Amino acid sequence: MAPKYRDSDVVATLNGKWISYAHTVVAYAAFLGALTVGIYLHYHKIVQNEFYGYPQEWFPSVSATIGDRYPERSVFMVFIAMTSGPRFALVTLWYILTRRRNSTLPKFIFGVGIFRTLTCGGWTYVTSTDDHDWHDIFMISYLVATLPWTLGVLALSPRNPTALKYRKIFAGTFFGTLVPLIYFFIQHKVHRVAGAYTTYAFFEWSLVLLDVAFDAVTVVEFSNIEIVVKDTRGITRGTGSKAVVDAVLEKEKEKDVGEVFAKGFSTMELLDAAADVYNGFMFWSMLTALGLCVWYFPLWHMGISGYEVMVMCTVSPFLLAIRPLRNLIIRYIRIAHLLSLSGLLSFLAKSPENRLFSAGFGVWMACLSWAATFYAERSQPHRLEARASAFCLGLVASSIAKFAFWTNNPIWPIMHAPNGGWNKVGLLLGTLAILRSTRTTASSLGDIPAPGPNKGSSTLLGLGLAGLFFAMHSLLSDSSTMILWVWEGYPVRGPLVVPHGAWTLLTMGLGLVIGLFTPELASSWAFYGVGSIGAAVLTTSKHWTGYYGALALALYIMALAPVLLSQAARCSPAKTFGLGFMIYNILVLAHVWVVAYAFVPGGPLMREHTDWVMTAMMLCIGCGVFSLAGRPKNLTPRKYKGKKHPAARRQRSYYLYILFALELLAVAVAYLRFPSYNYTPYHAQDKVVTAGIWTIHFSLDNDMWSSEYRMRDLLKELEIDVIGLLESDLQRIIMGNRDTTQFLAEDLGMYVDYGPGPNKHTWGSALLSKFPIVNSTHHLLPSPVGELAPAIHATLDMYGELVDVFVFHSGQEEDPEDRRLQSEYLAKLMKETPRPAILLSYLVTKPLKGNYNTYVGEKSGMRDIDPSDWDRWCEYILYKGLKRTGYARVSRSTITDTELQVGKFVVGQPEGGNEIIPESQVKPGLRFPAMFKGKGVRDHRYHVFNEPRYYV
Repeated sequence: MAPKYRDSDVVATLNGKWISYAHTVVAYAAFLGALTVGIYLHYHKIVQNEFYGYPQEWFPSVSATIGDRYPERSVFMVFIAMTSGPRFALVTLWYILTRRRNSTLPKFIFGVGIFRTLTCGGWTYVTSTDDHDWHDIFMISYLVATLPWTLGVLALSPRNPTALKYRKIFAGTFFGTLVPLIYFFIQHKVHRVAGAYTTYAFFEWSLVLLDVAFDAVTVVEFSNIEIVVKDTRGITRGTGSKAVVDAVLEKEKEKDVGEVFAKGFSTMELLDAAADVYNGFMFWSMLTALGLCVWYFPLWHMGISGYEVMVMCTVSPFLLAIRPLRNLIIRYIRIAHLLSLSGLLSFLAKSPENRLFSAGFGVWMACLSWAATFYAERSQPHRLEARASAFCLGLVASSIAKFAFWTNNPIWPIMHAPNGGWNKVGLLLGTLAILRSTRTTASSLGDIPAPGPNKGSSTLLGLGLAGLFFAMHSLLSDSSTMILWVWEGYPVRGPLVVPHGAWTLLTMGLGLVIGLFTPELASSWAFYGVGSIGAAVLTTSKHWTGYYGALALALYIMALAPVLLSQAARCSPAKTFGLGFMIYNILVLAHVWVVAYAFVPGGPLMREHTDWVMTAMMLCIGCGVFSLAGRPKNLTPRKYKGKKHPAARRQRSYYLYILFALELLAVAVAYLRFPSYNYTPYHAQDKVVTAGIWTIHFSLDNDMWSSEYRMRDLLKELEIDVIGLLESDLQRIIMGNRDTTQFLAEDLGMYVDYGPGPNKHTWGSALLSKFPIVNSTHHLLPSPVGELAPAIHATLDMYGELVDVFVFHSGQEEDPEDRRLQSEYLAKLMKETPRPAILLSYLVTKPLKGNYNTYVGEKSGMRDIDPSDWDRWCEYILYKGLKRTGYARVSRSTITDTELQVGKFVVGQPEGGNEIIPESQVKPGLRFPAMFKGKGVRDHRYHVFNEPRYYV
């Protein structure tokens, strides 16, 4: 209804379109004005970047244009400040135009619009020079809020074909531009391609123009409304005492895109969905922690310990075969879920044994609770879909948490406050989530059967679940796992864990959407073929080709998950989930046997057969797909007037909102973690290289805590420039699918080569370097009997001179022929390089005896860092073509079972002799830190010699 007022009361009117015009013109003036002034006054300076300048780079980026240079920065700030008024007015008018009774979405989008405006001011007025961290925080917040703003505006748009058309064009182009933007940024930052930053700059400017253009489309709707200033008390005529400004808008009809949100959208129901997802997050957190806790015991026993039986904690759904017990658990499902929190409480146990038992009981109850929950919801398809969505989103959330915390889950039992754990926060949120998500189930008051006929085989469904759980756990529980499968060293020819881990997470989310909206496609044999091809390509290929196979497999696994879980819930949970978890355990053991074959019964049969494990996984999944062929076709939520029931539609939207939020978080983490690649050695002025070798025992300390933080502290305090890490491949279920090198490299500012990947069946070798890695090659040395011996041959740019660094882990003591063949292979490799070289190694030999004389001497051309050090068996540092100036052995404390050995070298000087000199004759830049003398710090000290040795 039109507003009622007398013409004489109207002071002024303003058509709403002028708000849009003002916002668009002033915003463009801010950016284009700064660009014009910058090009005119400082062209060569603003096109210069950290690697290249004009003429290789000839167009400036947005940040270089609006940054710190005067006067372009001032031009931008003045106009962007003028934009704030129209911007707040635009957001407010949009809310007034789209608000509906009982609808929360317009209010949410209004809040997002205000938030974006404020954060825009943040990154505008706090430049990276002023405060780099806050500039990035404001910028990331602005970009993250762009997605819900864009989607919300599209959903709320009144019916107007022209406006909707342009909004879709601008929004689609905006998000499509992000792909080449990221690509060319990586080309510039990682590959240092000349001209790549100029191309990146064009895409960056396109984003700015498209962002403003998207909001400019509001002119279509705003041109139909007027802002009226009315004098209600006659102030303008001198007869009143008060003025009021009213904004009057015509109501628009609702449209199909937004109808699911426009009626009955409930914040409380969104919280219900979030609680469900967090419950799923806790399940995957506890499940992924179980193997890690079990692994500690055979690791320290150097063989089967007996604690391995705890991996069978997942078979608890077999108990649901007992009908009275099943009914009891379903009736009191909240208590069952609450008991599973012992898995999160386990961090309080000081003893590793007690921590394992607590974590195991948590997994036992979690598997039992989730199987019972699925079964209880089988009579209500839309509720069952919600639980399956939460279960899958829980995996996505767990993977994102590990992505944000450098592959450690912050609520694992191996985490606590000193090493970055968030256990107490996780436990509190978990308790609240369970209390909310378990208020009711469909079968709380009775055993209600699933609708429709049930023709599928329970056994085949159980096998399908086994393959599904194993695939989700082994490949998707960490975003870097499949990337490291295809990693082959430098130069970079494939994906990087950052930022491409976000690609894996986005693909997982897309797969889940496919499974929810097109279950027929997800359960088809054609799609199964796509997944099988992806698994084969991942297993057999490397670089980008292998990763494309990984993405295809991730897409398929996540698409199949909700369909297979929903069908399995229709059958006896003991036959499906119980059998599924039991076969899953067998696959887990096989997954370990392929690399641990030297230490387990029957191991040689599985030696290096990851291909067998992948084949078994896909065959199990195929059994599940075969059983899905007989499922009823009407398992989707009930229809309403030919469309999906509004309540079911609304419920699904909450889970999609959460998925969008999680994916935004993944992208934000990728941005924040992107490395700077501007690393500097500790004593560059003296051209010193401090190199070390350390066997890190899979990053679990003597008390079963994750040891990355303690390792970081020691490496930083010792001022190490190059470090070889052994026993460093953690990308398996039993080791938590972790990667210690990510945290160390990013925190210490180092380049990293992970070494032979998880599909190469070694215990791992890695290289971290302050110097650029020009090239690296991975080797698997001859090992006819024992465990595989990995090696990295890397060429580093040390102060302008190319130096080869070898990182090597020899075979075990029980296989002398393996070790002899490996010594000859490596000696030949080192002899053939014409460049100066350093070997950081684990040789399993005594000084001056046996294979030592192959590694050291004429056969290799290498020298021992200290031939007089007789007290060695495993770790050795060898070198050639460099001046060795120092050598130290540093005690490990309780971090691992092996000391850290460190050597100092000077690049560009002859090798020198073996004469030992006092520290007083050594330049300060060539000395080892004094803090580790005597008793040292934190139980780290110079030992064996009791002090470092220095040489002429």
